[in-house]
Amino acid sequence: MSSKGGGTALTRRNYRLASDTDKPRATGIVNEKLLSDYLHHVFPSTKPGPALASLRKPLGFQDLGAHLERLLSEGEPAEDSRDQPVEGRLGPQPVVLDHTSGFEGLLFVDDDLLGVIGHSNFSSIRATTCVYKGKWAYEVLISSQGLMQIGWCTLNCRFNQEEGVGDTPDSYAYDGNRVRKWNVTTTNYGKSWAAGDIVSCLIDLDEGTITFCLNGQSLGTAFTNIKMGPGVAYFPAISLSFKESVAFNFGSRPLRYPFSGYLPLQNPPTTDLMKAHKLLGYIKNVLSTSIDAQEDRLLEKDCSAWRLHGEPTVLVTLAHIFNHFAPLMCKVYLVEDVLMNFLLGILEGGGSVDEHQLIQQLLDLFWLLMEDYEVNECLKQLMMSLLRAYRFSPIIPDLGFQIHYLRLTTAILHHEKSRKYLLNNFTFDVLRSVVFFYIKTPLRVKEAGLEELIPTTWWPTHFDKEGKDEREPKDESADERLRRRAYERGCQRLKKRIEVVEELQVQILKLLLNNKDKTTGEASRYIFLNKFRKFLQENASNRGHPTALCPPEYMVCFLHRLITAVRASWDDGSRKSPSSISSDEAYVPPQLFYNGKVDYFDLQRLGGLLSHLKKTLKDDLASKANIIIDPAEIQATAMDDLDEDEESGAAQRPFGAAAVGGALARPSWLSSPTLGRANRFLSTAAVSLMTPRRPLTQPEKVKVRTLAVEQRTEEDIEGSHGNDGLLLGRPLEEPDQPIADKSLLEIVDGIVMMYNLSVHQQLGKMVVVSDDVHEYAVALKDTEEKIARCPARRPDILDELQKSQKVFAEKLNHLCRRLAWINATIYSKEKMLDVYWLLCVCIRTIEHADNTGSLFAFAPEFYLSVAMNAYSALKNYFSPANSMEELPGYEETLTQLAAILAKHFADPRIVGTDIKDSLMQALASYVCYPQSLRAVERIPEEQRVAMMRNLLAPYEQRPWAQTNWILVRLWRGCGFGYRYTRLPHLLKTKPEDANLPSLQRDLSIASFQKPCPSLLLQRHMAELLSVDKEMAASFLNSVLNQLNWAFSEFIGMIQEIQQAAERPERNFVDTRQLKVCATCFDLSVSLLRVLEMTVTLVPEIFLDWSRPSAELLLRRLAQLLNQVLNRVTAEKNLFDRVVNLRLPGLESVDHYPILVAVTGILVRILVDGDRQGISRASCVLLSDPCFQLHSIQHLLGEGESSGSTAAVTSSSSSSSSSSSTARPVVGPLGSGVAPVIPSAAAAGSSERKHFSLHAYTDYISEEEKQKVELMLTFLTEESKQAAASTAPTSEEDLCPICYAHSISAVFKPCSHKSCKACINQHLMNNKDCFFCKATITGVEDYCKPAAS
Repeated sequence: MSSKGGGTALTRRNYRLASDTDKPRATGIVNEKLLSDYLHHVFPSTKPGPALASLRKPLGFQDLGAHLERLLSEGEPAEDSRDQPVEGRLGPQPVVLDHTSGFEGLLFVDDDLLGVIGHSNFSSIRATTCVYKGKWAYEVLISSQGLMQIGWCTLNCRFNQEEGVGDTPDSYAYDGNRVRKWNVTTTNYGKSWAAGDIVSCLIDLDEGTITFCLNGQSLGTAFTNIKMGPGVAYFPAISLSFKESVAFNFGSRPLRYPFSGYLPLQNPPTTDLMKAHKLLGYIKNVLSTSIDAQEDRLLEKDCSAWRLHGEPTVLVTLAHIFNHFAPLMCKVYLVEDVLMNFLLGILEGGGSVDEHQLIQQLLDLFWLLMEDYEVNECLKQLMMSLLRAYRFSPIIPDLGFQIHYLRLTTAILHHEKSRKYLLNNFTFDVLRSVVFFYIKTPLRVKEAGLEELIPTTWWPTHFDKEGKDEREPKDESADERLRRRAYERGCQRLKKRIEVVEELQVQILKLLLNNKDKTTGEASRYIFLNKFRKFLQENASNRGHPTALCPPEYMVCFLHRLITAVRASWDDGSRKSPSSISSDEAYVPPQLFYNGKVDYFDLQRLGGLLSHLKKTLKDDLASKANIIIDPAEIQATAMDDLDEDEESGAAQRPFGAAAVGGALARPSWLSSPTLGRANRFLSTAAVSLMTPRRPLTQPEKVKVRTLAVEQRTEEDIEGSHGNDGLLLGRPLEEPDQPIADKSLLEIVDGIVMMYNLSVHQQLGKMVVVSDDVHEYAVALKDTEEKIARCPARRPDILDELQKSQKVFAEKLNHLCRRLAWINATIYSKEKMLDVYWLLCVCIRTIEHADNTGSLFAFAPEFYLSVAMNAYSALKNYFSPANSMEELPGYEETLTQLAAILAKHFADPRIVGTDIKDSLMQALASYVCYPQSLRAVERIPEEQRVAMMRNLLAPYEQRPWAQTNWILVRLWRGCGFGYRYTRLPHLLKTKPEDANLPSLQRDLSIASFQKPCPSLLLQRHMAELLSVDKEMAASFLNSVLNQLNWAFSEFIGMIQEIQQAAERPERNFVDTRQLKVCATCFDLSVSLLRVLEMTVTLVPEIFLDWSRPSAELLLRRLAQLLNQVLNRVTAEKNLFDRVVNLRLPGLESVDHYPILVAVTGILVRILVDGDRQGISRASCVLLSDPCFQLHSIQHLLGEGESSGSTAAVTSSSSSSSSSSSTARPVVGPLGSGVAPVIPSAAAAGSSERKHFSLHAYTDYISEEEKQKVELMLTFLTEESKQAAASTAPTSEEDLCPICYAHSISAVFKPCSHKSCKACINQHLMNNKDCFFCKATITGVEDYCKPAAS
């Protein structure tokens, strides 16, 4: 390549110049004197010489090469001294981890042999170099904050899966996870570390001491008098548990925190470093000097104003410099120490990145004067250095380090050619630039400067009897109000500083989303899109391998920045195209789901497997979307599905890794701070190299689709004339209008997928800090109240309470400052709006896909999951700091989501059991809150009725528990004694829901919401059951069947528990059995409540005997109610004894919930009904052989032995009889701690008083008590009359089946006889006669013939 201004030749290969004697004198370059002055100015000699220019030897381009060589060789050490080994150190250079023999366990080691990830219980590895004399240091970059022991060991140390560095006599370690030091024994030492910290390990073999430092701050001398002497040398070493990861810096890069007197284990490249600094100085001279050819003089100027204008003199001078400088810039140490610091210095002046054009000019110069492979390697090392520097910078109050590195990253990415190279080769591939969008949360508040930013802390101090914050502005004292406002001001200061970092991160993404930079090839956005899709594929495909995933905390930050950048690009496009929609109305068109243009990596579709859908819906695709599926593609996909199970075992093992089998998933590109492309997997059984950039799909198994992600071009995505690109196959139901750039649609689709992969899970995890603040605030308030009540004569107790008060207050100060950081980075109003926007995108996408009819089955399941989870996050995670009611269009969005849940929880187009169950759980949670329940009531009546019809489907062949729970929630608040938030005996306990999945946690929280019944939906239920007699009968029969099963299972389980309690030896019951027992009890109660709801709303189902099955249903109901009453109310019965045990896990099992539910049903049919109905109900109830009047008397505390009706105390106030000294015993199945069962004698030692509704004055109204008393009086009278009127029955007149009732029915045509109850029960499932097996065609009443 030749320069632009003259005839001097520039050879790109080695930048050497042709001799001036071979060229004409008139070269277009400045005159010789001015050129000599310029070159002497740019390349000043360091040796003493003539000061005047007239006395200096003239210097031209023909002499410049030799002159530059001479300058660079000045100060260079002699050849023999350069290779001499350093005293006190043994081992090869460079220093790396010993992956051949110096390890124990299973490990992933990066390709540079500096990063390591643990892959077994407790793996250990040491370095290749040891030291025996002098002072030495190395650094460890902490990538995960789990269990690790870092330090030094000798060659004699032998480690295993239980003992690592620090557990043997000659090894010493620091453990920041447990904040301890280890050398066989362990003591407290240092501070806790966090991901992003740097640990410096210092050993002084002259004094015999070992010291550790955290982020440059000494933690003090850890060990003294360590073993030294002949034959003793120490290796750097680490032991780490599964999934933990670090990276070592032995000196291959500049130490972040060098310590005076301590040398790095690896020699720094001193000679190259000196040369690089000299050459950089020459470059600076060029940038700050201009040539005035007219005035024949040199001018000093500001470097920042320099531009690459193509002056031959400047270019030839720079070419000579780069001849030496370019090879040096391929070395990571020099790039980090020289180039990165130089570029950072350019930006130190402040101002926007766009104002600093010098970096753009320098990058132009790099691409002009360096070989492609050199500039590629230089950019790679520069970005990796920036990545490490950003990730491992400590948090300071103004976030200065993070801002500094992000500004330089932005400046580099402003350069179009550099940006495209990085996008094509490193972004989401090696560098994994999601790191640049992460803002880490400081664990050590003081070091992060949060005490200065937020000097005053505040936490809630008013709680109701259930432990909830009930603070209202009017309840605040003046001091509390001042503290709260000061705390809020501090939070705002912190938020503003964080917003500066977030804005820089968004700028980076906007550069990557640029679709106008087409002058040097494909636009950046399309490169980014394909890389982003591969990134999602990698994370979706490796969900079973945690070490191969992007950490969720990085995903959260990346998602929010990407949403901001995408919405900005979307709105820029909509302003230019008025017919397109704004980002506020964004959605993903349904054709993306079935036209094959976007790969969903085998993620589940609503209708099942994609191959199945292509076969079954190919006609619908052809008619609705004009898409024809190639039969060969269907066959290939089907064969792929058939072979998948057979090949999965072998296919998941990469080449050469058979010894370790399927455990070889690709390790985390992010957990390892070196971020290497390839990794080594180390095992004591086998050592194997992983193939770099292993394809995610197996090469022998090709997935049939339109185009692979990496093969797509802009035309494939955006389309062209006659080609719709990603929107190929628009259905008729989809409006024919432009939406946005099609590339943005796919990115939005990827954002939804990313939220589903790990973001929602992480949002739920961070709530724990807010929960901790609440718990400590409650504990502090409780302690302060105890201090106030503490008697003056007990100073010892007062002293302990004051110590606890101090500890709680300090912990709250720390947590409140951490919570301020988390609220600013994760739960701010802006982040809430992002999640809300995502929710609206999913709702609109589902609505558009639903309009396509059968093609809705192609939609991926994760759209429904994200819609439900995003709503859950808005409701549970972002409050109380932000309120959902303030969101724009909040009520309309609630109604739209309600319509989706109501329609699709029983949608036949959805086949996945998991997604169906999630929809059911979401709907169950939805009806628990007044606002969302009102949203359900606002959906169109047709949809409401259809929802209720689906809820009333028979409880068979489907998951009915959630359905039943929804009906119970619609009734809660209307039933007998059913207005409570929590059961009376559970008021002082705390619900355990922290570890539940999101939707189950919602249900757990929803269980304690105030009752909010829906009269509208109750009315729909009544109308459906009243009109559709067949559906009513099948529904109630299934409810009665399930009640019979649930209560029978419950009784069987408590029998086993009681039997265990009666044994003389010490016993325990598996906790899972206790949970199942409690679940059966809860199911029984909820089924009884549904029966109460049905009896109240539609009593004619049981009492109008003109309806088919009415009498049978009433008899079955009476039978079950009597069974429940007898089991629960008998004197000293099984139920009483198990309740008295008060076992953990059976807290919900008590008399009140089940007896009140039964009472509600009895009151409705015996007191509130019409005369005929009451008569029929009482007749059936009294005729049941299980009926016992004392069970009804028990409800009011009237026992058999004493007829008094004195009020008794609540069951919640009865004393617990479990042994307080019993030690927990681990259950046989290892499912946690199994509770010890007290002996039966101990359980019966404290007699419980009778249950009585009179005791629950806060739960049972006076009117309800009066109705129960009326019912008891009525049944007492009816029972007496029945006993008086019933004539003795001979055995011949009794039913031959049950021997409890008189014969009342005769079968046709066989004329066999039984009572009506038995035959009706039998005919539910069988039409054959009990006795002769003839088919029964009819049943007639039987009248006994008159005696002769």
